[in-house]
Amino acid sequence: MPLSPSVPREEIHTRAITLRGYRRLDGLFDIEAHLVDTKPFTLPSQDRGHIPAGEPLHEMWMRLTIDEAMQIVACEAATDHSPYAVCPQAAPNFARLVGLRIRNGFLKEAALRVGGAAGCTHLRELLQQMATTAFQTVGPALARKELANATGDALDTRISEHFGGAERMLNTCLAYAADSPVVKRRWPHLFAAGDA
Repeated sequence: MPLSPSVPREEIHTRAITLRGYRRLDGLFDIEAHLVDTKPFTLPSQDRGHIPAGEPLHEMWMRLTIDEAMQIVACEAATDHSPYAVCPQAAPNFARLVGLRIRNGFLKEAALRVGGAAGCTHLRELLQQMATTAFQTVGPALARKELANATGDALDTRISEHFGGAERMLNTCLAYAADSPVVKRRWPHLFAAGDA
């Protein structure tokens, strides 16, 4: 167990999110998300009568189909379970994301199209993780194709180029801190001991 032991406690809520990235045979990429919220006890529900323990309070799906430039060419969302009968009506509105590119500012642009009453809080929450999954899918897939026999730093270098180069990645996380051994090895010209 990666965390220290906890004090005795009672589980109240579980949210499970699964994200997957796929390369399609037509050259596009699918980024899929599945969100499930459950409670370990029965909940009363005006619209559903009651929600038994373990039955999803929320269960939602989303698929973004993107091209190599990270532009959304299709978006499909579905709500299988929700606390209110009206909630599934928000899912079709996520098709409004078509045409957006996943890049800096993507979440702000998405909020203009599916924010507030036009969307669903839980489906919108998936977008940040789906964007990260898109980068983790497209960049390595393209790099792997271009550098079929490359491993280690050669592949990492190509991936970092996809994200705008080492300078853009510097100090974005602990591994890429200016004083990190990773930066010292991969980008010695950017290494600055004690400066991060």
